[in-house]
Amino acid sequence: MALDNLRKLYQQVILEHYKKPRHRGITDPVHRHQRGHNPSCGDTIELTVQLEESERQIAAVKFEGEGCAIAMASADLMADAMRGKTIPEALQMVQSFQNMMKGEGEFPREHRKLNVMQGVAQFPVRIKCATLTWHTLKAALEHQSVESADEFVSNEENN
Repeated sequence: MALDNLRKLYQQVILEHYKKPRHRGITDPVHRHQRGHNPSCGDTIELTVQLEESERQIAAVKFEGEGCAIAMASADLMADAMRGKTIPEALQMVQSFQNMMKGEGEFPREHRKLNVMQGVAQFPVRIKCATLTWHTLKAALEHQSVESADEFVSNEENN
């Protein structure tokens, strides 16, 4: 596939997830909660996570917030990819996504949808938009309670 066609396909997928997100809302129940903010552009995200009964696997991730197409599409794609993952697997995926944004690798076939975000790495100022939700999820999973999420986390210092 020509590079121009691939770029158009990636843009189409990002716009689709931005315009018609599949994971917008709040999980019921909420086992983890975290708010994230990107001060340089104003993107905000509020993530909720529902865990399976054993609290070892993610049942659902949902989000609310406002931001650019890249930030919201990244949130929707991430929420979809996290379903059924253990917390350690999810944290590893966060690291893999951050590495991909630095131009270091991509996701394997079973998560190839996430690779549409690779094109963002060509625009350093937009990397924070793509990684905000992932940074927020990491904070949510590392806290053991819902109450610890009253303040916003920021990904300003990470990119």
